Amino acid sequence: MNSGILLVDKPQGITSHDVVSRMRRLAGTRKIGHAGTLDPMATGLLVLGVDSATRLLHYLVGLDKEYLATIRLGWDTTTDDAEGEPLVAASADALAAATDAAIGHGIEALTGAIDQVPSAVSAIKVAGKRAYQRVRDGEVVELSPRRVTVSAFESVGRRDGDGFIDLDVRVECSSGTYVRALARDLGAALGTGGHLTALRRTRIGRFGVDEAGELEGFDVARHLMSPADAARRALPVIDVTEAQAVDLRHGKRIDAPPSASSGAIPTDPVSSDGNQHDAAIAAIAPGDRLIAIVERRGTQLKVVTGFPAEEAEE
Repeated sequence: MNSGILLVDKPQGITSHDVVSRMRRLAGTRKIGHAGTLDPMATGLLVLGVDSATRLLHYLVGLDKEYLATIRLGWDTTTDDAEGEPLVAASADALAAATDAAIGHGIEALTGAIDQVPSAVSAIKVAGKRAYQRVRDGEVVELSPRRVTVSAFESVGRRDGDGFIDLDVRVECSSGTYVRALARDLGAALGTGGHLTALRRTRIGRFGVDEAGELEGFDVARHLMSPADAARRALPVIDVTEAQAVDLRHGKRIDAPPSASSGAIPTDPVSSDGNQHDAAIAAIAPGDRLIAIVERRGTQLKVVTGFPAEEAEE
């Protein structure tokens, strides 16, 4: 099996690890990783790396995401989603006050760069232990707020029920944003409580769920995306010669092409966490082979992640 990237449409009710296990059997290799999990309740896009393409996943994890979700206003839950225990129900007056205008104001306040407190049942580690495990063990977990960017948060539908309001929403956000926390915080702002009842991830960077295969009957060979194609969607690219490819494979630095000097290759961009980082660049050789991920060092390019020759040339 060649290395590459797989796009899978995860069904509801199973873990992301279950999907990885299934793909390992189908692909005939244990070397499969993912670029971000989904909760069992959630559906939608999982990006998996096969064999040496798992090295590319590091550069995909931080891509922005898009979700379609349903937020139920009316009560909080212990997990901020439908799998948790319900807490105190909202009063009829609180629900009546949740007009379209009030909801719009609440959504607007949660759009842009915000400090978000992750859900207590998240996978964030607290003193070496997952937060959700601490909650299951009966501990009270308080997580620190994190700066995230919600570039789009819009209501696309509303349904009023007996003691609740269901909002269908679309969210575009930076990596590390918890849509469950948006549901919780919107409910808190409206005085109704709120939790997530449905979540579907539709996009990771330039990878869309419309390209993904369903888990049942998944054809690995048909859906395998080459490392070069995947890298083009996530990173700036330079084309290197065969001689340069050999040098990169041996860990040597190469001169940055003229396009890099003119600024076509980014340097020191500001990432979503607000820190300065060297820009990762995909070096692709003739024959559409991903040779390495490189970074600028002055007028040269240095390898930060290499890809095996036998894999890249298959």
